Amino acid sequence: MSNLSKIVERGEAMRERITRTLQSLRPVREAHGSSYLNKLVQRGEAMCASIAPTLQSVRFGDIVGAGERRYFLIGIALFVVAALVPLVAGGYALQLSISIVMYTALATSWLLFSGPTNYIALSTAAFFGIGMYTVAGGIDIIPYPLLIVLAALAGAALAAVVGLATLRVSGVYFVIFSLGLAELVRQIMTWLQHVLGTMSGIYVLLDRSENVYYWELLLLAAAVYLVGWWIGRSRLGFALRIIGNDEVVAVHCGINTARAKVVLFVISSTFAAIAGALVAPRWSYVEPGVAFSPFLSFQVVIMALLGGTHRLWGPVLGVIPFVLLWEVIAINFPNQTTLLLGACFLLIVYVIPNGITGLAEDAFARRAILPPRAREHWQRGLDAAAASLKHLQQRWNSRNA
Repeated sequence: MSNLSKIVERGEAMRERITRTLQSLRPVREAHGSSYLNKLVQRGEAMCASIAPTLQSVRFGDIVGAGERRYFLIGIALFVVAALVPLVAGGYALQLSISIVMYTALATSWLLFSGPTNYIALSTAAFFGIGMYTVAGGIDIIPYPLLIVLAALAGAALAAVVGLATLRVSGVYFVIFSLGLAELVRQIMTWLQHVLGTMSGIYVLLDRSENVYYWELLLLAAAVYLVGWWIGRSRLGFALRIIGNDEVVAVHCGINTARAKVVLFVISSTFAAIAGALVAPRWSYVEPGVAFSPFLSFQVVIMALLGGTHRLWGPVLGVIPFVLLWEVIAINFPNQTTLLLGACFLLIVYVIPNGITGLAEDAFARRAILPPRAREHWQRGLDAAAASLKHLQQRWNSRNA
């Protein structure tokens, strides 16, 4: 029996115990009319209602897990194909590919935390910039591989401090604080540069080819996917799904919600810091306005939302079209990037709130709902309509001939 099956069984047993307890309390409530008992029963019923969809989704994931080996082999094949890109592409195409794998790693790492918890974090730029400045500050005295490790530790430490201080709040308050975090760190780094007399920024000079940058970022993206895959099948992932459905229910189930959110926030932010450390030598010049740009945070969120936040592989479906679109916007409308970025965000939220993966899943679901005979009749109707249109076109062409 898999771990997910055991988790589902425990959850169903817990739901049954809650249901029996509520049934035993109902006669007492009717007899005494206690407001406290009414609230208790209502809270228990809400808990059962929230646990049910979570167990259903986990049970579905366990069923799908039977074919995980096939999906894993497909993922390896796609990774090998992606690794061959620098060997067949160069110049501008390779630069676009580097941007795609970088944003794939950032958007997927953002999804690790914001996807299951439904907390919209706009702090990606803060940790990305921490990684860049860690490399920029020590590139002349510390070996570059060690700097990447130090960047990861710095990002994790900052995320732990911020998470412990802020993840007790939710909703719009967390969004505002996460956005202000990047600006706060940017102002601190600007002040430090002013004190140290380096207001012009820091040069990061390292002799590396574009192929190396691409492969490093591709390995980072693969690591993010593997960690996300493991989290999704662990007790932490199960707890986070319950938190995303109803945090009050998660607390009553005995889940330490603050600890679970902080742990995942640290993991997500660490990957963002590593991405900044890998990109810093490629950008060659690091300054606060570039390293902690709020555009980066918004772009990552938009890419993840465009691809879809309900699947781990969703962000890559949003990264590819958005990077290409943003390249066109930056070339043709360099002064309207902020306006067009906001327009893209509004279109995604209102037109495709579930992303590309949501559209695809809805289409497959509608197709699966129809029984085979109904699908056959539907296909016959489409074929008949196509034949009728073709016949009308032939008659129109013969009349005008």
